[in-house]
Amino acid sequence: MSDIPPQEALTSPGVIDRATVNRFNRFAAGFWSGPSGRMAWLLTFGLAGFLVLKLIVDVATNSWNRWFFDALENRDGSTLLVAGIAFPILVVGIAAVGVGIVRTRETLQVRWREWITARLLDSWLARQRFYRMGLSAQGMPNPEYRISDDVRMATEPLVDFAIGLFTALLSASTFVGILWSVGGSLNVTIGSVDLTVPAFMVIGALVYGVVASSLVPIAGRQLAGAAAAKNEAEARFRFEMIHLRENAEAVVLSHAEPSARARLERTYRGLVADWLHVVRQHGNVTWVMNANTALIPVVPLLLATPKYLSGDLSLGEVVQLASAFFQVQIAISWLVDNYWRIAEWYASARRVVELIDAYDETDAECGGDAPAIARGVSDDGLVHLANLRLTDASGRLVVGHADAKFAPGDRIWLSGDAGTGKTSLLRAIAGIWQWGSGGVLLPVNARIGFLSAQPFLPAGRLRDALLSMALPERRSDEVVISALQAFGASAFVSRLDEKGRWDQALAPHDRQRLALVQVLCSCPEILMIEGGLSAFDQPAQINFFETLTQLLPKAVIITVGGAAGLVPLHNRHFELVRHGAEAASLAEQGLAQPANTMQVAAGEDNGRGDEG
Repeated sequence: MSDIPPQEALTSPGVIDRATVNRFNRFAAGFWSGPSGRMAWLLTFGLAGFLVLKLIVDVATNSWNRWFFDALENRDGSTLLVAGIAFPILVVGIAAVGVGIVRTRETLQVRWREWITARLLDSWLARQRFYRMGLSAQGMPNPEYRISDDVRMATEPLVDFAIGLFTALLSASTFVGILWSVGGSLNVTIGSVDLTVPAFMVIGALVYGVVASSLVPIAGRQLAGAAAAKNEAEARFRFEMIHLRENAEAVVLSHAEPSARARLERTYRGLVADWLHVVRQHGNVTWVMNANTALIPVVPLLLATPKYLSGDLSLGEVVQLASAFFQVQIAISWLVDNYWRIAEWYASARRVVELIDAYDETDAECGGDAPAIARGVSDDGLVHLANLRLTDASGRLVVGHADAKFAPGDRIWLSGDAGTGKTSLLRAIAGIWQWGSGGVLLPVNARIGFLSAQPFLPAGRLRDALLSMALPERRSDEVVISALQAFGASAFVSRLDEKGRWDQALAPHDRQRLALVQVLCSCPEILMIEGGLSAFDQPAQINFFETLTQLLPKAVIITVGGAAGLVPLHNRHFELVRHGAEAASLAEQGLAQPANTMQVAAGEDNGRGDEG
């Protein structure tokens, strides 16, 4: 890593920061080592080989131009005929080399992007970072955009830049030699003084190229920052539209379309402003680029005209020099032609580096490799909450004390006022709440199930969605059909091979019914219900809960919220009790006095974890 702190290195988006570039390159260079190294080097050397062949073909084309135009000037018909016969062979060579470059270049880009995406995706999914980053105090906007689009925009141009630089070096060294040998020296008389300018075409090409290239960074000095801001605004606008689509029903029912539209328009106006800033910066660079495009064909002809008029150069040699001058300018003005893409590449590379930093920051906030809440395996097969204290990411105490033991087959009713930490306690048992102290001990290899008001049903075949969490030995149609019948969902048996977005295509009660089937297929040892029965009336809730207890007799079931009629179906009652301004503590209560606890609303503790 650089000696520049991660955030400090990224604080000046208007300038291409060397530390950020180095950090991205060190991360991305891992593609050329490890298991992927052999393929990466084969593609790299293959691409380099085709680029060398392209240079050979370009030199041959340059020589053919001189040959053809000299024959044309001399009206040498036989030579023109031979040149005409040779030209198709040259064209085939040009095409074949071009195909080789395209195949190796694009394969290298795809494989490199695949490798980086896999690493970022693995890190995002590991340790529940995709979930914990949302709880992080720092947050990370649009990580999915960075993994998909920014990785593509940070790898594809980099391969093209490497090709351009490699080709530029080869072309410059080769065609400068042609300018030197063919152009020779220029004799100039100033007054009564005769001067000889050695390698005048080389000097002209170098001076012109350096001047043109030096003007681009000056004209486009704000382009990198503008591109970074534009990419961020694009991601923000996309997120707003996705958010609106995912909450479409709530927006329509609350008649919130005007405010939603106003928010989208405000976000898009910001995007347009960022785009226009990019347009202005791109326009500044275009002044230099277009002027350069117009001048390159003319300058070598002007430089060679005196020697052509004096008879020191033939027409073919002038054409050859002009072609070589053009190739040298392509090499020297590589920055001119690619400055816009370099700016866009840097903006995406910077966002990928920010994502990598966010992974580390999230781990640091949540305790890294040694989380504050210790997790282990119980030696008696019970669930232990051992002197558990929960805080939020800022250190505020959420649950002051929790000590309890749950045995297989226990049915736990968990109650407490809003904001006392019920959801946070469930997350701590599940292992996704890391802030606090104490310990959670679970039976060996204990599987945890969760029934929420908005269950997760993966898109695709219904059968795959229902068996997504099942053990391999339970992945069968018999298990699925039996579970569907148990919860009155036999109508879905004929739809097991149907594909769809089940989280959007079904009504809430059908989603929750299929979530019950999903849980039954996975046979968890610990099942948490938080709003998972809220779509049903009380008799249906009681019926489904009794079915769960019959089919999962050894599971520890913890219920938060639900119909009052569910309370007698539990054998233990725990309440999070707050004394004054202190954080709530967990206390076991008798089920004979549910009093103020049995009417807890389903799903009251959703969101970010009882911070209220």
